[in-house]
Amino acid sequence: MQAVAAATSRAWPASPRRRRHVASGAAARKAAAATAAAASPPAEGGGKADGGAVAGGISRTVQLGAMILVWYLLNIYFNIFNKLYAKILPLALVHTMGNVFTNMSLGKVAVSFTHTIKAMEPFFSVLLSVLFLGETPSFLVLGSLVPIVGGVVLASMTEVSFNWIGFWSAMASNLTNQSRNVFSKKLLADKEETLDDINLFSIMTVMSFLLSAPLMLSVEGIKFSPSYLQSNGVNLQELCVKAALAGTCFHFYQQVSYSLLARVSPVTHSVANCVKRVVVIVSSVLFFRTPISPINALGTGVALAGVFLYSRFKKAKPKAKTA
Repeated sequence: MQAVAAATSRAWPASPRRRRHVASGAAARKAAAATAAAASPPAEGGGKADGGAVAGGISRTVQLGAMILVWYLLNIYFNIFNKLYAKILPLALVHTMGNVFTNMSLGKVAVSFTHTIKAMEPFFSVLLSVLFLGETPSFLVLGSLVPIVGGVVLASMTEVSFNWIGFWSAMASNLTNQSRNVFSKKLLADKEETLDDINLFSIMTVMSFLLSAPLMLSVEGIKFSPSYLQSNGVNLQELCVKAALAGTCFHFYQQVSYSLLARVSPVTHSVANCVKRVVVIVSSVLFFRTPISPINALGTGVALAGVFLYSRFKKAKPKAKTA
């Protein structure tokens, strides 16, 4: 019977209406099968496996993204900031040494004498500016250094509290502080660097702390224990308050000084610093009742007068030559 039907179908092809009917029936069967497959519940564990695969893919993507981000950041640090910090490290070193030498001098001699010696900062500023900045001072500027040096020598010869350690410590602080000022000016003048004066001073201060902390702990660390302070009759609360006030005042004093340095030349900055010493010297003499001989006072006055002449000659502009 099937053979007859097949032969008949070959002999008489199906009509177009019949072909459309057969095609629509096949499409209906496929749609019904798809609907049944969608309605049937998934196999046990299949959904969990798919969800785990998706979560694992997201986790790997996040890890790769984090690694790429760290890679970029480290590359930026190495190529930019590492070069910059390498330039700031010498500044932080001389900044630390300058403060250490200043405090050593203050511990050995009178405050007024330390600041009288530090009035020689213009001398070191001129010397370092010639060597590293290529500046050429005028003859009047060089001549004004003579009373500065002579006044310091005269005051040193008649100083009651004279001590060689205190003297050379103050001289060393002059050299290191002016080295810091000159090299900072050179770094701030570099247009390739992006740091301003405040950021430079902040980074330099942090580096100086990291450099000085091991030295402080190794030399005087035991003296900061409560038992040691109490055994020597030191009020811990009063000590902490005074240390906090002194540190705050010193930080802002240095920060304002550094901001001023970015706006003037290193020599002008040293002159302003020397004028400040007039107030410091007079205040220390009155507060500590420091004995001063007439010759000592004369030497201090001559040195400060030289500072005044220096500032005047430094600001004077050379006259233009006429044809």
